[in-house]
Amino acid sequence: MCGIVGYIGKRDVAPLLLEGLQRLEYRGYDSAGLAIQGKPAKGAQSAGLKTAKAKGRVRDLEARLPKRFAGTTGIAHTRWATHGAPNDTNAHPHLDADGKVAVVHNGIIDNAADLRAKLAADGVELVSDTDSEALAHLIGRSQAPTLEEKVRHALAMVEGTYGIAVLHADFPDRIVVARNGSPVVLGIGEKEMFVASDVAALVSHTRQVVTLDDGEMATLKADDYRTYTTEGSRTSTSPTTVEWEAESYDMGGHDTYMHKEIHEQVDAVDRVLRGRIDDRFSTVHLGGLNLDAREARGVRRVKILGCGSAYHTGLIGAQLIEELARIPADAEPASEFRYRNPVVDPDTLYIAVSQSGETYDTLAAVQELKRKGARVLGVVNVVGSAIARETDGGVYVHAGPEVCVVSTKCFTNTAVAFALLALHLGRIRDLSVADGKRIIAGLRKLPEQIAEVLRGEEEIKKLAAEYANAKSMMFVGRVRGYPVAREASLKLKEVSYVHAEAYPASELKHGPLALIEPEVPTVAVLPDDDLLEKNRATLEEIKARSGRILAVAHREQEKADHTILVPRNEVELDPILMGIPLQLLAYHTALALGRDIDKPRNLAKSVTVE
Repeated sequence: MCGIVGYIGKRDVAPLLLEGLQRLEYRGYDSAGLAIQGKPAKGAQSAGLKTAKAKGRVRDLEARLPKRFAGTTGIAHTRWATHGAPNDTNAHPHLDADGKVAVVHNGIIDNAADLRAKLAADGVELVSDTDSEALAHLIGRSQAPTLEEKVRHALAMVEGTYGIAVLHADFPDRIVVARNGSPVVLGIGEKEMFVASDVAALVSHTRQVVTLDDGEMATLKADDYRTYTTEGSRTSTSPTTVEWEAESYDMGGHDTYMHKEIHEQVDAVDRVLRGRIDDRFSTVHLGGLNLDAREARGVRRVKILGCGSAYHTGLIGAQLIEELARIPADAEPASEFRYRNPVVDPDTLYIAVSQSGETYDTLAAVQELKRKGARVLGVVNVVGSAIARETDGGVYVHAGPEVCVVSTKCFTNTAVAFALLALHLGRIRDLSVADGKRIIAGLRKLPEQIAEVLRGEEEIKKLAAEYANAKSMMFVGRVRGYPVAREASLKLKEVSYVHAEAYPASELKHGPLALIEPEVPTVAVLPDDDLLEKNRATLEEIKARSGRILAVAHREQEKADHTILVPRNEVELDPILMGIPLQLLAYHTALALGRDIDKPRNLAKSVTVE
């Protein structure tokens, strides 16, 4: 959540900061602000700090900037409210009492109430309702001789998560940053340095980056950087090259990022498959697993952890692993897992799923599992992300940058990655060569079949207009269809704000049928498998109660009011395709209702707070 951008060099900093904030708008925010080191008068060491803040969008902040707002060092922020309402005062950066320290902060300070009470007792006037302001005062009140030590002393009093960047008027030649649970990435330029919470803000200026680990700090100067722990010990880091180009973050002729990313799924799925299929042995190569055949055969259970869409792909992944590898598998929300004091079994393989690789709930579950000696794999999209670094191995899904808050192509690519993993484990165990060939053939068909679904967008757009005024929608499916229904329900809620519920089709008669009426249509996911007739019985129950039905199926459904046809693949892979038209349904419903599709209200792309 939130976005941090910082720069130190020779260029005029305000336009760079605003551009970086605009690159991070997709993460979700309600206010924005920046602070810069002003240009000193001739003979002076520092001109002090200048700040500007505004509730609303980055464009509102830009309109508020004074005409003379020059400087070559600065930090900026987009805020997603946790403590205090969205307004100008609660926007970042926050200053200390003397106006010498400016702090931008992502994360949550858990002991903020205690810190604020102590500061108030010492006579400090707190002007905002935020947890972050306390940090600025703690840094400003420190008597340490260097900015690095001032920040370290302040952080020693803080409990919680943070990604921070700090300016100090008395140390105009540097920016100090720190990370604990919230991403901080350094961008290495030519006699200039950048910092951001996401590489999206950096790639138009440099592709050489250093990602900080938890408990790590850095000092940025125009011509150098150094990293060290919060205890002061130097750390060794080398820049890596970001694989994504700046153009990857442009809309590419589409009206929204969501529409672009839905249509990118053809190429994205081809990318996740590329170079991984082994026709000789009817299996796949997943070199990053760090799991040899003997270890794979020793796995007795698989537990998949994720949040939101990542959890739903985990449900699909668990079914694929059970069907193809015959290993008991299940998925669970990572946000709940570590709080129920789970039994950690040494024969269980744990898999953490996250688009960003920084989802705090999932990262915390990984850390708890590692502490208890578990083997944990990651399935993530962002190379070098926290979960990728903390896990024992894993699979990158290679979806490319996903800018829209609502996940589409990353969801699909993650499901395909699980199919690859399930095939890999299955062929090590008891899956036959014939079945391996069958699944590989199905995987290879996916890109063109996704393109076929996308070619039917106009018909789905018409259906969305017909159902957009529903007061609520029900989504149902059985076994393979149920995770698809779960994800489709979430998509509709996220982007259109239409209330929706998802149930196993067999569960309708155990209560939810009471909600069925003409104003509450049902979307039924009906793969042409051995449960088709049972699913049709569910349609009969809905029609008997005057419910409208939109079916997603491989053939026309007589009891449905409308049917979206999806091409057949192998039964194990059908759920991957059946989710695509429902992404388009959510998109066009939101469009018909005039929603802000790329920035749904109250939501953020990367959830780095608990």
